[in-house]
Amino acid sequence: MLFNYKAIDPSNIQREGTVEAPSVDAAISAIQKRGYTIVSIDETGSDSGVMGMLNIELSMFNQVSTKDVVIMSRQISTLFQAQVSPLRIFRLLSAEVENEQLRKAMNIIVEDLQAGSSISRALAAHPDIFSSFYVNLVRAGEESGSLEKSFAYLADYLDRQYEVTSKARNALIYPAFVISIFFVVMGLMLTLVIPSIAEILINAGQELPIYTRIVIGASDFLVNYIVVIAFVLLIGGIMFWRFSRTDVGIRMIDEFLLSIPYFGDLQKKILLTRICDNMATMLDSGVSIIQSLEVTADVVDNTVFKEIIETALLEVKGGRSFADSIAESPMIPGVLSQMARVGEETGSLGQILNTLSVFYRREVNNAVDTLIGLIEPAMIVLLGLGVGVLLASVLMPIYNMSSAF
Repeated sequence: MLFNYKAIDPSNIQREGTVEAPSVDAAISAIQKRGYTIVSIDETGSDSGVMGMLNIELSMFNQVSTKDVVIMSRQISTLFQAQVSPLRIFRLLSAEVENEQLRKAMNIIVEDLQAGSSISRALAAHPDIFSSFYVNLVRAGEESGSLEKSFAYLADYLDRQYEVTSKARNALIYPAFVISIFFVVMGLMLTLVIPSIAEILINAGQELPIYTRIVIGASDFLVNYIVVIAFVLLIGGIMFWRFSRTDVGIRMIDEFLLSIPYFGDLQKKILLTRICDNMATMLDSGVSIIQSLEVTADVVDNTVFKEIIETALLEVKGGRSFADSIAESPMIPGVLSQMARVGEETGSLGQILNTLSVFYRREVNNAVDTLIGLIEPAMIVLLGLGVGVLLASVLMPIYNMSSAF
């Protein structure tokens, strides 16, 4: 859910913005973490049904892509290395940014910096663009005096995450497109072609094979109830969408995605890559283990793993080691907890987690390549069977009719 808010920042300046959160309580918590005093908050696109979905879909076109943030981070790092002042850096980049939403955010950041705000606080006012991970890493750079390294770390990190997620997503685009076209063609065949042929076959008076009767029955049902089917699918889609925005729905969907054979294992490896990479980047930047876990829990986009990280955070605060706190979870591989234990004992946890992130990133790439190799022949076989059954159900009775004469 997306919420509009008005708040007063620690400098007693009124701020307006948006924050994305699963509920209004989570949105309020996210805003208060930045030190803001909330004046008002309300959900955007609160229209129910189709209009609510339409508003959210249209707002997606104005979102800032990961690629935009990566490019901007590299430019900031380069300008810091050239000893350019922060105010001038953001002023220069705000004039060059093509994305409208990012340009507006950059202009506001420039105003905040002119008013004396720190860079991390100015960035934190735009959580829909700069995640808590991004803000905390910038804050660590401010405290250590190495902002150019922080922005370089961020660009590298976001680039790696973008590569992993985009490769997994792109691997499913082609199969999804082909299967969608298949269902469209089959629907047109059943509603436009099969009824005409079915009338000829029925009028011939011959007994039809069982598979032909099934295809004709499916065609009749689709033709006679297409409006009802479309209405049921629309209502079902809206109800599922609304359910998927609730806490229970998000939890159930996340659990289901992790339980799907092979796909669930791929999703798990992607999440482990993100967790290890996130924590390694923060630890190497001088952020404490507790703060790294807090940020990681905020940015991981799966409730199952979010709960694992939050549990580990509580146990680490209680004095337990990070390795021991994650070892009891069945979702965490034994090799991760064992190597984390070695990292804690040798004082090189960040380096160990970085090694693990490289390992899991390689595993994701191999899994995606294997998936592509398996899904194409399987798709060809299934589509061939579907088309073959449809053609056989029509051609066999016609062949029998022609043989009878």
